[in-house]
Amino acid sequence: MALFENHMLGDDLHPIDVVESLASENAWDFDRLTEDQIAMQVEGQWRSYALTLSWSAQDEVLRLIVTFEMDPPAARMDALHDLLNRVNDQVWTGAFTYWRDQRLMVWRYGLVLNGGQIAGPEQVDRMIGSAIMAAERFYPAFQLTCWGDEAPEAAMQVAIAEAYGRA
Repeated sequence: MALFENHMLGDDLHPIDVVESLASENAWDFDRLTEDQIAMQVEGQWRSYALTLSWSAQDEVLRLIVTFEMDPPAARMDALHDLLNRVNDQVWTGAFTYWRDQRLMVWRYGLVLNGGQIAGPEQVDRMIGSAIMAAERFYPAFQLTCWGDEAPEAAMQVAIAEAYGRA
């Protein structure tokens, strides 16, 4: 951890460097695609998730996209869109969407870092963790709606409840 902390003390810290350090520390499979983009695979309880983080210096935004494959039957698309609206009402950071052409469920979030702000390792770790938690929480509802013929209202009941406080 000392090497990670020393690396994080520089003034010219690039947000993707922070992500790469976290990926290495967590033993996640990753590929630094460009100076401003990294792709990773993270194992969840339900499935493996593909993550891409990109830095836009012009917009000063660190963008996170989490995807997993989904190819629901055409007859269930209206129900899926209804469910997506219900799911997005329950999340605060980011939003789900479905990319039909790519057959991917997508979680998107953009962290604005204007004025030279720096994304610290804790912040990036929380951003990634929150995205994976959202995907894990709602994955069963997506499955029930698309292949279990459950109504979106009923499928939402299986979404893992968020825990608040301490046990």
